[in-house]
Amino acid sequence: MKEEATMTTKIHNQNEPRITNHKIKNRMRNFKIAVLFMLGAVVFASAQQRKWTLEECVTYAVDNNLTIEQFELDLENAKIDKSDAIGALLPDFNGSARITSSTGLSFNPTTNEPTNATQLNVNGGFSSNITLFDGLRNYNRIQRAKLNAIANQYRLDDLKDDIRLNVANSYLQVLSNKEQLKVFRAQYAVTEQDLIRTKELVDSGVVPRGDLLEIEATAANQEQQVVNGESAVLISRINLAQLLQITDYENFDIADESFDIPPSDILDNSAKVIFDKALSFRNDIKFASSNVDLALQDLKIAKGARYPTLTGFFGYTTRFSDQNNALGGFFDQLYIFDGINYGAQLNVPIFNGWSARNGVKRAKINVDISRIQLEQEKLTLETTVNQRYVDVTTFYKSYEAAEKTAAARRLAYDYAKERFDVGLMNAFDFSQAQSRLDNAEADVVRTKYEYIFRLKILEFFFGIPIRL
Repeated sequence: MKEEATMTTKIHNQNEPRITNHKIKNRMRNFKIAVLFMLGAVVFASAQQRKWTLEECVTYAVDNNLTIEQFELDLENAKIDKSDAIGALLPDFNGSARITSSTGLSFNPTTNEPTNATQLNVNGGFSSNITLFDGLRNYNRIQRAKLNAIANQYRLDDLKDDIRLNVANSYLQVLSNKEQLKVFRAQYAVTEQDLIRTKELVDSGVVPRGDLLEIEATAANQEQQVVNGESAVLISRINLAQLLQITDYENFDIADESFDIPPSDILDNSAKVIFDKALSFRNDIKFASSNVDLALQDLKIAKGARYPTLTGFFGYTTRFSDQNNALGGFFDQLYIFDGINYGAQLNVPIFNGWSARNGVKRAKINVDISRIQLEQEKLTLETTVNQRYVDVTTFYKSYEAAEKTAAARRLAYDYAKERFDVGLMNAFDFSQAQSRLDNAEADVVRTKYEYIFRLKILEFFFGIPIRL
């Protein structure tokens, strides 16, 4: 028996699998691959599930908008114009050199006598010109270039303001649609429970089948509301993504958060006070005002064309010709034949087809146009501020009324449900009570976000940044 036990043990040991170093390495490698894959999946999922806040959306839109990039390039061009205007006040300085070789009849560059030979001629020199007076046009061009750079900065800032407002509006629209979708889904879930319970009552013969059909119709209508709500959320998300110039619509989403009515004392100020404050910092007003300054500067430049122009000049020239070797070598001739010229030139405009006079007339008209545009911008701003002021008051009252209506509809629905549960109300009347509650709760969400957006616009006109 002992011998048999020993043999059995040996046989068992021979059949036992052996774990070699190679297998261990393979298992460790597979484990590492699995861990890396899981980590990659987590990182990928995190990237796909990024939720954008309003501040992130606004910052991204301002940093990546193509129109803003174009306006920024326009601003750089305006700065270059300033450099050009400053350069026009400085003297220019140019050098020239010319080497010619001729064979046959030609003229000696020194004696101007005809000669029939092959000759090599070298001419060179330097010249400089400076505008001494041009009716202050160059000086006024410098001032205009400075104003133009400021105007382009105001235009850029005004565009950024508009983008911030548009992003905030689109962001709030997504939030509003999401909250409405939550309401629709919650209502549909309640109706599904009523549907299950009504089926049981119909099967037991407690209520007529018509009640079941009415509940089913209500459920179908609410299911359609859910589908429409999902579509509204998707479309509003796409609109916001397009505003941010993000093409990955499927993975773009905003942070899942809801906002209560924010506290604000903006209505403690009158519409006139808000308008006066807006006039002092709004970039669209500053841009229109800077256009008036540009037009006035253009008028000064146009008037400068009536004045004489005085320019100064200086030149140095020298030459070499192999026909004058008797006078010395290359550098000797350059020294012998060099010379300078300098002086001033005065140009007096006497008659130029009325171009100067017509230029002044056009410049004056442009001044009047820019002033009218400035006044129009002020009137538009005043109208907008007054409208937004009324909107804030009106939409807050609408929100309060919607809340009161929803509270009343909720009580009516609870009462109807109690009667329906005990068979004192038919399914049609109950579905009507539920439909009125659905509409009332949807109105609460809609009016809330309409009020928040208009409140933020009015605060924005008062210089308060958009924050939720």
